[in-house]
Amino acid sequence: MFVTNETEGLPWQKWRRNPGKRLAGREGHRVSCTMTQTTAQQELIPDAPDSQAVVSVTGLTKRFGDRLVVDNISFAIRRGQCVGFLGPNGAGKTTSINMLLGLVEKNAGEIRIFDLEAPRFHREIKGRIGVVPQADSLDPDLSVEENLRTYAGYFRIPRRIARERVEELLHFFALHNRRDEIIEHLSGGQRRRLLLARALINEPELLILDEPTIGLDPQARHLIWERLAILQAQGTTMLLTSHYLDEVARLSQQVLILDHGQVVVQGEPQQLITDFVGLEVFEVDGTGGELDALEALFKQCNATLERVGDKLYVYAREDCSRLEKVLGTAGSWVRRPANLEDLFIQLTGRSLRES
Repeated sequence: MFVTNETEGLPWQKWRRNPGKRLAGREGHRVSCTMTQTTAQQELIPDAPDSQAVVSVTGLTKRFGDRLVVDNISFAIRRGQCVGFLGPNGAGKTTSINMLLGLVEKNAGEIRIFDLEAPRFHREIKGRIGVVPQADSLDPDLSVEENLRTYAGYFRIPRRIARERVEELLHFFALHNRRDEIIEHLSGGQRRRLLLARALINEPELLILDEPTIGLDPQARHLIWERLAILQAQGTTMLLTSHYLDEVARLSQQVLILDHGQVVVQGEPQQLITDFVGLEVFEVDGTGGELDALEALFKQCNATLERVGDKLYVYAREDCSRLEKVLGTAGSWVRRPANLEDLFIQLTGRSLRES
């Protein structure tokens, strides 16, 4: 099951991919990963072909009283894609994810996952999904290994196969030396890695990640992103929310930005950055008079200008290198490539929001 990276000594997992509702053991035994259903019901459940969207959402709407939280949104996630699901606090991201998971009832719209209607086939869908919640939902009374084995039981995974998967996941997330520790003895990074391991115990076809690296130090965050990149390269379909936009840009083939319950934009990250922001950004600090003069000069370039206090942002749509010589009069300045955070701020604004 594992291939070891000789340089780093890290376990690279070869996840078995069997579209549909089946898992395979090491000797090729096959077991159902969904809860028990009647034969008649199972015959009515179609398997989504590889070319079809794993998730398809059309006209999804949710109100809480008079407040419209999710406003007629539509999107799709193709098999093997990682989609960044972004937005400021209160944009409707968590509510949308909870409707996908059947935790919140929708007011209107259609949700299909694996070409199964949700929430009608909620049990079948749930058996094929892995979820990493934002909140820590580990059992504090159990050890690391016991948390994984108990969760495997919810999917009725045979004990032998469950033992194999637990062992693989403990090594994959560098938790094998902590297997007997209770949860309260783990660091924040170790808990997040355990939540990820738990989400993969049923070999899910779709992984939903809600702020998987929230509150972690850089080392722990990088380890998790590294593991997610491995899973993504192996074809795991992912829906990802995160405020670390540089990491989202590297991992995601598509991003969707939500604001005030509506989809503001969706598409390939770099193309969206080029279309809505530009090629590069100049950040210039200076006095009001200095920035006024620079603003006039930068108008010679194909660029969008933004003043925020004593800072001037220049979003250049062409090479504006010729203007670097005039920046010597400014207090300080930086020239860098445009990125996903620039796109996010351009579309949703700079104001701090409370959820």
